[in-house]
Amino acid sequence: MDSRISGFYSLSMDERHEAIANALSLSPEHFHPWINPQSLDQETANRMIENVVGQLSLPVGIAMNFLIDGESKFIPFCVEESSIVAAASNIAKRAFKCGGFTTNVDPPLMIGQLQILDVKNIDNAIKVIEENKKELIEKCNDIESTMIRLGGGCKDIECKILETESEKMLIVHLIVDTRDAMGANAVNTMAERAAPWLENLTGGRILLRILSNLATKRLARASVKLSPEAISSKGEPSEGAQIINDIILAYEFADADPWRAATHNKGIMNAISPIGLACGQDWRAIEAGAHAYASITGRYRSMTRWWIDEQGWINGTIEIPLAVGTVGGASKIHPVAKLNLELTKTNSAQELAGVMACAGLAQNLGAMRALATKGIQEGHMRLHLRNMVMSAGATPDEVDEVANAVRLDGGNITQSLVDSKLKEFRNQS
Repeated sequence: MDSRISGFYSLSMDERHEAIANALSLSPEHFHPWINPQSLDQETANRMIENVVGQLSLPVGIAMNFLIDGESKFIPFCVEESSIVAAASNIAKRAFKCGGFTTNVDPPLMIGQLQILDVKNIDNAIKVIEENKKELIEKCNDIESTMIRLGGGCKDIECKILETESEKMLIVHLIVDTRDAMGANAVNTMAERAAPWLENLTGGRILLRILSNLATKRLARASVKLSPEAISSKGEPSEGAQIINDIILAYEFADADPWRAATHNKGIMNAISPIGLACGQDWRAIEAGAHAYASITGRYRSMTRWWIDEQGWINGTIEIPLAVGTVGGASKIHPVAKLNLELTKTNSAQELAGVMACAGLAQNLGAMRALATKGIQEGHMRLHLRNMVMSAGATPDEVDEVANAVRLDGGNITQSLVDSKLKEFRNQS
């Protein structure tokens, strides 16, 4: 399977379905949930959350050209903002000829936190917990669970002391292998289960018992390198070298300045969160963990790292906590999420995390390359133009005609220009 399909952008939606179906050896009918507005029926929606009154649809686009660990990948994005899918696909295409992306992902270990208060002797309490660790782990795992049967479950217990303005607290971490699940429910259940035993051992009072979304034991890493020719607009090494130098300066700005880092990292999450949404993941937890990890040194920094090697190639890496799952949750309930997850051709939560990390790295490089060359607005506004025409009140039959008129005008693309071109078109008609 090759994720590079020439002219994919110019195809109709049906033709895109056919192209992907051919690449994956599927029938176009396989993608019915994408085009059926009732793919999530009211009864299912009503069971998913409370007080349901309706549904909100968002576009699903496919990022093309990705080569990850030697395999071609189609990556689904569910997002409303234009230029995101195009930017990721563009960098993936440039990286393809340079070997693509590689990943390294930790085992799926999550952290459950128990906050123990009113402990008279914390050092002694920690000693008692350590002495009874094996028994505590066995008790946590003494439940009927598919996750445990597959090799998951509580694997370790860690303790730390936390001093606050109010008091000194004992914080206990349950380290839980959640296998291919996101793991929130499993970790929270184990934390609740362990609470009375830990209270009995420490003589303290347990207040909070809940997972942490800062999944520092569940990191996904991705890397990529591109030659000056690949990063260049025209395949010219000298131009590419200048672009690479400017990208490094843009990266250093973001890594040193939290105001810039916030927008820089938002661009990374422009890829990671839409993939999470498309595949039925808890993208709010992913966002929280990613930004917390970017601050773990005590200063909010870039989620990525970029440098130039001895050959003059640009090298990039990302390391980010990604608690994702391929079993349970919305990924198995929502028909479109199920289809999107299937499209990624990932066999485990670790593989899905690797795909998301690669997309975030590509998105970051795409944004910095645009900023370091023509600026972000030109490409963004060109792709956003159809949305602007529709927001001006154009009918489906008017959109392309008015958009072309705006492009031919040659001026800055503004909503005022769009409004005037729509008015002119209607007057001429």
